Amino acid sequence: MGLKSTLHNFKEKNKDKKWLPAFSAFHTFLFMPNDTTKSGTHIKAADDLKRTMNTVILALIPCLIFGMFNAGYQHYLALGEIDKAIGFFSESFWTWSNLVVGLWKILPLVVISYGVGLGIEFIFAIIKGHEVEEGYLVTGMLVPLIVPVDIPLWMLAVAVAFGVVIGKEVFGGTGMNILNPALTIRAFLFFAYPTWMSGDKVWVHGAVERAGTPDAISGETILGSLAQGQTFDYGIMDMFYGFIPGSVGETSTVLILLGGLFLIFTKIASWRIIVSSIVGALIMGLIFNGVVDQGWISESSKFYGLMSTEFWHHLIIGGLAFGIIYMATDPVTGSQTNKGKWYYGFFIGFFSVMIRVFNPAYPEGVMLAILLMNVFAPTIDHYVVQGNVKRRMKRLKAKVA
Repeated sequence: MGLKSTLHNFKEKNKDKKWLPAFSAFHTFLFMPNDTTKSGTHIKAADDLKRTMNTVILALIPCLIFGMFNAGYQHYLALGEIDKAIGFFSESFWTWSNLVVGLWKILPLVVISYGVGLGIEFIFAIIKGHEVEEGYLVTGMLVPLIVPVDIPLWMLAVAVAFGVVIGKEVFGGTGMNILNPALTIRAFLFFAYPTWMSGDKVWVHGAVERAGTPDAISGETILGSLAQGQTFDYGIMDMFYGFIPGSVGETSTVLILLGGLFLIFTKIASWRIIVSSIVGALIMGLIFNGVVDQGWISESSKFYGLMSTEFWHHLIIGGLAFGIIYMATDPVTGSQTNKGKWYYGFFIGFFSVMIRVFNPAYPEGVMLAILLMNVFAPTIDHYVVQGNVKRRMKRLKAKVA
């Protein structure tokens, strides 16, 4: 209590200083805000922005820890130094050597993400004279989980700077952005450095350094293999548990599902968006399976690999599950009306699988699908509201008549 009072008094004495927003950010990080409503009618609740952001981070921590172990596991597996894991609790997976490799590669991604992103947030807060918002707390954790493990740190720094400035601050900061900041960062990486975000030499640590040597590591993802019409040596349980190459946090579907259930239970994520996204993906997958079953596409077609994939497999390969749970449910960039959330989520799942199949050069379509629906979310809400207004007007006219 003494420390809190001292910091509060320091804040009051220096309230006219230019750098105060930066100090206030640290003060708010350590303690709950003291601001309360003074007049008017308000709905009182225990949650605030910081608590909401921290809840999402808690749901992401298991994916981060698993991603560290998996980064080391894929590294040693590609080198042929360990055998494939038999089960989720296999000793060949949960070893310190795997964790050390994961920490070595992933911790710098987290540091760069938070360091560059929060640094820009502080600069804008000082220039504009407003408080530092907590919105980047989640974005800073999402970014390291949706990029390849071996991506150069300078590329990540440039992308984070672009995403925070162009994707967020130019719109007014937290709560005003129209695109998901983490996906904006990933989109920048994809279009600016496509060879690092697709291909077969970036998803396993050491792949780039060893490229061109006899023992070069192939880090291609399952989606990449399917898009090229190749087969892969991974079982259903491998894909479900996450013993596969891919972005740091996207591989373990079981942990993603548990995180999703936690966010639904805490009422942070919308279950309507999650359920409708899954339904949309399954329906699009069934349509493609039907095309293959009817013989309307030949096995020599470049689309055959992903079209012939079992419709429900789309949920356990690639980043579809991760995108649905942690980014499609973003309350700022998604639809706000309950009915609109059903349309919004459905088209995210539907377009994700469609883009995945028809774009072999970039088979991971969930990023583009979510960004596309971020743009259309206000339009969806507009028509939902207008539809409600028209129905009420009809009922009113009927009563008057």
